[in-house]
Amino acid sequence: MRCPFCANDDSQVKDSRPTEDATSIRRRRQCSSCGARFTTFERVQLREVVIVKSGDRREAFDRSKLEHSVTLACRKRGVTQERIDRLVSGIQRQVETSGEAEVPSARIGAMVMDGLKQIDSVAYIRFASVYRDFSEARDFEEFASSVQEAAKD
Repeated sequence: MRCPFCANDDSQVKDSRPTEDATSIRRRRQCSSCGARFTTFERVQLREVVIVKSGDRREAFDRSKLEHSVTLACRKRGVTQERIDRLVSGIQRQVETSGEAEVPSARIGAMVMDGLKQIDSVAYIRFASVYRDFSEARDFEEFASSVQEAAKD
Protein backbone atom coordinates (compact mmCIF):
# COMPACT_ATOMS: atom_id res chain seq x y z
CA MET A 1 0.00 0.00 0.00
CA ARG A 2 1.43 3.36 -1.01
CA CYS A 3 2.08 5.83 1.83
CA PRO A 4 -0.12 8.95 1.45
CA PHE A 5 2.63 11.10 3.02
CA CYS A 6 5.82 10.13 1.17
CA ALA A 7 4.46 7.88 -1.64
CA ASN A 8 6.70 4.98 -0.63
CA ASP A 9 5.28 1.64 -1.84
CA ASP A 10 6.13 -0.32 1.31
CA SER A 11 4.07 -0.28 4.49
CA GLN A 12 3.41 -2.72 7.31
CA VAL A 13 0.03 -3.68 8.74
CA LYS A 14 0.10 -2.97 12.48
CA ASP A 15 -3.52 -3.80 13.33
CA SER A 16 -6.51 -5.33 11.52
CA ARG A 17 -10.10 -5.54 12.65
CA PRO A 18 -13.56 -5.69 11.10
CA THR A 19 -15.65 -2.52 11.03
CA GLU A 20 -18.72 -2.33 13.26
CA ASP A 21 -21.06 -3.39 10.47
CA ALA A 22 -18.67 -6.19 9.43
CA THR A 23 -18.72 -5.15 5.77
CA SER A 24 -15.04 -4.22 5.62
CA ILE A 25 -11.68 -4.62 7.33
CA ARG A 26 -9.96 -1.63 8.94
CA ARG A 27 -6.16 -1.80 8.78
CA ARG A 28 -3.71 0.46 10.59
CA ARG A 29 -0.49 0.70 8.60
CA GLN A 30 2.94 2.20 9.14
CA CYS A 31 5.22 3.39 6.34
CA SER A 32 8.62 1.69 6.43
CA SER A 33 10.27 4.81 4.98
CA CYS A 34 8.88 7.84 6.86
CA GLY A 35 7.23 6.02 9.80
CA ALA A 36 3.84 7.73 9.31
CA ARG A 37 0.74 5.80 10.33
CA PHE A 38 -2.46 5.70 8.29
CA THR A 39 -5.68 3.71 8.03
CA THR A 40 -7.02 1.77 5.07
CA PHE A 41 -10.32 -0.04 4.56
CA GLU A 42 -10.69 -3.24 2.59
CA ARG A 43 -14.09 -4.24 1.19
CA VAL A 44 -15.26 -7.21 -0.83
CA GLN A 45 -16.07 -6.36 -4.42
CA LEU A 46 -18.17 -9.07 -5.98
CA ARG A 47 -18.06 -7.83 -9.56
CA GLU A 48 -17.33 -4.82 -11.71
CA VAL A 49 -20.58 -2.96 -12.23
CA VAL A 50 -21.06 -0.22 -14.80
CA ILE A 51 -23.54 2.57 -14.14
CA VAL A 52 -25.55 3.74 -17.15
CA LYS A 53 -26.13 7.46 -16.82
CA SER A 54 -28.41 9.76 -18.77
CA GLY A 55 -27.43 10.11 -22.41
CA ASP A 56 -26.11 6.51 -22.33
CA ARG A 57 -22.84 7.56 -20.68
CA ARG A 58 -21.24 4.75 -18.73
CA GLU A 59 -18.92 4.79 -15.74
CA ALA A 60 -17.72 2.29 -13.18
CA PHE A 61 -19.70 2.07 -9.94
CA ASP A 62 -17.93 4.22 -7.35
CA ARG A 63 -18.89 3.61 -3.72
CA SER A 64 -17.13 6.78 -2.56
CA LYS A 65 -19.18 8.91 -4.97
CA LEU A 66 -22.40 7.37 -3.65
CA GLU A 67 -21.27 7.84 -0.05
CA HIS A 68 -20.37 11.48 -0.73
CA SER A 69 -23.84 12.18 -2.18
CA VAL A 70 -25.59 10.61 0.79
CA THR A 71 -23.31 12.41 3.25
CA LEU A 72 -24.09 15.76 1.60
CA ALA A 73 -27.82 15.12 1.87
CA CYS A 74 -27.43 14.21 5.56
CA ARG A 75 -25.10 17.10 6.43
CA LYS A 76 -25.99 18.81 9.72
CA ARG A 77 -28.94 16.46 10.23
CA GLY A 78 -27.63 14.34 13.11
CA VAL A 79 -27.45 11.22 10.98
CA THR A 80 -24.50 9.14 12.16
CA GLN A 81 -21.75 8.05 9.81
CA GLU A 82 -22.58 4.47 10.79
CA ARG A 83 -26.13 4.84 9.41
CA ILE A 84 -24.79 6.37 6.22
CA ASP A 85 -22.30 3.50 5.86
CA ARG A 86 -25.06 0.93 6.39
CA LEU A 87 -27.23 2.57 3.73
CA VAL A 88 -24.38 2.81 1.22
CA SER A 89 -23.23 -0.76 1.94
CA GLY A 90 -26.78 -2.05 1.48
CA ILE A 91 -27.12 -0.28 -1.87
CA GLN A 92 -23.70 -1.51 -2.98
CA ARG A 93 -24.63 -5.08 -2.02
CA GLN A 94 -27.92 -4.85 -3.96
CA VAL A 95 -26.13 -3.49 -7.03
CA GLU A 96 -23.36 -6.10 -6.94
CA THR A 97 -25.64 -9.05 -6.27
CA SER A 98 -28.27 -8.07 -8.84
CA GLY A 99 -26.48 -10.17 -11.46
CA GLU A 100 -26.47 -7.28 -13.92
CA ALA A 101 -23.26 -5.94 -15.42
CA GLU A 102 -24.92 -2.58 -16.14
CA VAL A 103 -27.27 -0.77 -13.77
CA PRO A 104 -29.17 2.44 -14.63
CA SER A 105 -28.27 5.39 -12.41
CA ALA A 106 -32.00 6.01 -11.92
CA ARG A 107 -32.29 2.68 -10.09
CA ILE A 108 -29.48 3.63 -7.72
CA GLY A 109 -31.07 7.04 -7.18
CA ALA A 110 -34.35 5.35 -6.29
CA MET A 111 -32.56 3.08 -3.80
CA VAL A 112 -30.97 6.11 -2.14
CA MET A 113 -34.34 7.88 -2.03
CA ASP A 114 -35.96 4.84 -0.38
CA GLY A 115 -33.18 4.61 2.18
CA LEU A 116 -33.13 8.32 3.02
CA LYS A 117 -36.91 8.35 3.34
CA GLN A 118 -36.53 5.90 6.25
CA ILE A 119 -33.64 7.81 7.86
CA ASP A 120 -34.40 11.55 7.66
CA SER A 121 -37.08 13.49 5.79
CA VAL A 122 -34.92 16.61 5.28
CA ALA A 123 -32.04 14.55 3.85
CA TYR A 124 -34.63 12.82 1.65
CA ILE A 125 -35.87 16.17 0.31
CA ARG A 126 -32.30 17.46 -0.18
CA PHE A 127 -31.32 14.41 -2.21
CA ALA A 128 -34.56 14.57 -4.19
CA SER A 129 -33.88 18.19 -5.11
CA VAL A 130 -30.72 17.16 -6.95
CA TYR A 131 -31.91 13.75 -8.16
CA ARG A 132 -35.18 15.12 -9.57
CA ASP A 133 -33.57 18.40 -10.66
CA PHE A 134 -35.84 20.86 -8.86
CA SER A 135 -35.71 24.18 -10.69
CA GLU A 136 -38.03 26.39 -8.64
CA ALA A 137 -39.04 26.85 -5.01
CA ARG A 138 -42.49 25.54 -5.96
CA ASP A 139 -40.90 22.15 -6.75
CA PHE A 140 -39.59 22.00 -3.16
CA GLU A 141 -42.95 23.00 -1.74
CA GLU A 142 -44.86 20.36 -3.68
CA PHE A 143 -42.40 17.61 -2.84
CA ALA A 144 -42.24 18.61 0.85
CA SER A 145 -46.03 18.64 1.01
CA SER A 146 -46.19 15.11 -0.40
CA VAL A 147 -43.60 13.97 2.17
CA GLN A 148 -45.63 15.52 5.01
CA GLU A 149 -48.84 13.89 3.81
CA ALA A 150 -47.14 10.51 3.51
CA ALA A 151 -45.80 10.89 7.06
CA LYS A 152 -49.31 11.53 8.38
CA ASP A 153 -50.59 8.32 6.80
